[in-house]
Amino acid sequence: MPPTLLVVDDNKELLAILTQLFEESGYTVLGFGKGRPALDAAKATPPALAVLDVLLPDLMGFPLADQLRTLFPNLPIIFMTGVFKGGTHAHEAKQRHGAVGYFEKPFDAKKLLEAVRQQVPALVTAPPAMPDDFELDLQIDVEDDASQAMELTGKIKVTGGGDISAELRGANLTAAPSSGPLPGRRVPAQPEAPVRQGAAARTGQLGDSLPGLINAFWLARETGELTVTRGKVKKVIYFEGGQPVFALSNLVSDRFGPFLVRVGKIKAEQLEDVAVVARQSGRRTGDVLVERGLLKDTERLYYVGQQVKSIIYSLFGWDAGEYTLSFAEKARAEVIKLDVHPGNLIIRGVKKLYRPERLTRIAAPEDRLWPSPQPAYQLNELELEKWEAQLLPKIDGNRTTGELFALAGKAEHQVRAFLVAMLGLSILERRE
Repeated sequence: MPPTLLVVDDNKELLAILTQLFEESGYTVLGFGKGRPALDAAKATPPALAVLDVLLPDLMGFPLADQLRTLFPNLPIIFMTGVFKGGTHAHEAKQRHGAVGYFEKPFDAKKLLEAVRQQVPALVTAPPAMPDDFELDLQIDVEDDASQAMELTGKIKVTGGGDISAELRGANLTAAPSSGPLPGRRVPAQPEAPVRQGAAARTGQLGDSLPGLINAFWLARETGELTVTRGKVKKVIYFEGGQPVFALSNLVSDRFGPFLVRVGKIKAEQLEDVAVVARQSGRRTGDVLVERGLLKDTERLYYVGQQVKSIIYSLFGWDAGEYTLSFAEKARAEVIKLDVHPGNLIIRGVKKLYRPERLTRIAAPEDRLWPSPQPAYQLNELELEKWEAQLLPKIDGNRTTGELFALAGKAEHQVRAFLVAMLGLSILERRE
């Protein structure tokens, strides 16, 4: 039987990522968001090792560790924390609570895994190889009528081969909604790809969890994929070291040629001619566009970066669908990668694509918001407007969301979008 790990963290997305990581590495995981249920589960199924968040909503990690140690005197315990940072806390955890590891968020999940393996070796050292069935499925073009207009800033940072980094600037772009079928590559319909064999993928309902999932990759500094599916539409965000760096989609309107049409770089009839040549010659659409002078070679990097950014942003418009986590390292093979801070990506995504009714549901006028004790990001990492930075210190739970609208002196939808973004970043939290 695989060794059993008890993993406790009230960040449900981070818990999902760690659970997936440990299961793929040959462990059985008992995952909980609170300490008391975790303690009850440990009594029924003794764990080989415990990974505990220090700050939990019902029972702090240190007393939980002490109670577990009473039951299992030789139980190895590793702590995680986003609050109690610094050598003093780590020393206390080891001296008073017998910790064998102490990880401050954000941390490298691979180092956490290695610390677990040193204490409790897994029965298998690596998950079975998984086929690329999903990648094949992404090649099936899907038409979709739900695309919406999207504003894209003209500045974009990318990295390329040889650790080259560049900041490219152009005019602000508007990606118009797709208006009917767009020309481009067509692939004959294929049956749905079979479920990958090997370690079970961690799946869940998307809802409003996209910011939390992006945060979780960042906190764990994970490299992997976040796949989101809604009907036949599939989009994948690739992460490297916790940062979103690339994205793919099977929507026709998200393909490179149709995207250039949507932003007004080329016309639909020009793309139709280029698509014919590309199909007949087996070449990339971008190569033919450059050959015909419709796209400068120096522009290609810029527009590919904007295309990737638009795919990621578009997912903020989804409040239904299913997500899947995996830890393949395909992002490392991409020549072009976005260089964008995930916190700022979330802020812009919420502001751009959350509809008013969704914002109202998440931040109702009667809600009271408080500073989170475990923010996913430091404020100095985020690009905030002056009025936003001035409003944050005044959010202390004493005012309702409705009262904050008047205090900010800005349009209600602006303030609400900002508050929802801060909730998504775990800078703020809602309390009863």
